[in-house]
Amino acid sequence: MSLAKLRSGFEWLLEVITMLLVVSLTVVVLLGVTFRFSGNSLGWYDEVAAVMLAWVTYYGAALAALKRAHISVPGFVYSQPRTVRVALVALGETIIIAFFVLLAVYGVYVIGVLSGSTLVSVPIPIAVTQSTIPIGAALYVIAELLNLPAILREAWEGKRPPSEQDIVEELQ
Repeated sequence: MSLAKLRSGFEWLLEVITMLLVVSLTVVVLLGVTFRFSGNSLGWYDEVAAVMLAWVTYYGAALAALKRAHISVPGFVYSQPRTVRVALVALGETIIIAFFVLLAVYGVYVIGVLSGSTLVSVPIPIAVTQSTIPIGAALYVIAELLNLPAILREAWEGKRPPSEQDIVEELQ
C-alpha cells in the first residue's frame, strides 16, 4: 500500500471520528439545554459534554496535524540556507513527535492511576474518558510520521508548506 493511500485512509478515518464526535456533542448539549429549559435538568450532560469536548479536541488536533493546519512559522525556516532549513525542520518534527510520545506514555500512566474510578454523574469509567489522551497523542504521532517525508522534501527543496489559504481552498 502506498503512503498516499495510507494517508488518505487515515484522513478519512479521522474525519469520520471527528464528525461523529462533533455531532454527538451537539446532541448532548442540545438535550441538556432542552431539558434545562423544560425545568428537568439532566445531571450528567455537562460532565459528558466536557469529556466529549476533550475527545473532539484530541481527534481534531490529529486531523489538523495530518492536514498540516497547525500554526507554524515557515517564513523564518524557509528563509534559511538548505542545511539550516532541513536541520530546523528535523529538530521541530523531533520535538513534536517526542512530546506526543511522552503524552501518550503518561496518558497510559494516568489511566492506570485513575482505574476503578468513574465519572461523578454516570457510571462511565474514567479510564474510558481519559483514553483520549494516549489515543489522541498516538494519532498525532501517526499524522506527523505520515507527513514527515513531504515535510523533509519541502525543506530540502525550499518549497514552502501549504498555506492557510491553500488548506481552505482544498476544503471547499
